[in-house]
Amino acid sequence: MPRETGRKLIAQNKRARHDYFIEDTYEAGLVLTGTEVKSLRAGKANLTDGYATVENDETWLYNVYIPEYSQGTWTNHAARRKRKLLLHRKEIGKILAVLKERGLTLVPLSLYFKDGRAKLEVGIARGKKDYDKRQTLREKQDNREMARAFSNAARRKGGR
Repeated sequence: MPRETGRKLIAQNKRARHDYFIEDTYEAGLVLTGTEVKSLRAGKANLTDGYATVENDETWLYNVYIPEYSQGTWTNHAARRKRKLLLHRKEIGKILAVLKERGLTLVPLSLYFKDGRAKLEVGIARGKKDYDKRQTLREKQDNREMARAFSNAARRKGGR
């Protein structure tokens, strides 16, 4: 059987990009049990309430929901257990130094399979204020309207 290649997205945390300014991102491996991997291969996960911390020079992921595997037996995993993230020691040191600043947190951004292994993209994030969120939404809406106007203009020009 050929080995998997490429990147297959499982879950994305769109809310994190809405609620935070993402300053830096890291790719981390995950320590998972067999039933968690099977559940992820079925495309089931939720990163919305998740966050990560550094404890004793190790990074841990909390509140990420990976549902129990439907064909699992008594060996099934807990859906919201804490999971260890695999990062290089230098990366953990950089993250720890930055997280000591006030108002920064480590949030999961996306969960995916890369060449058959489960990976998590985590970001160092600074919380947005309400007016920042409104400004971001306004910019997205303006860009959408501009794109719509250009496509309508191109359609009118091409139709003549």
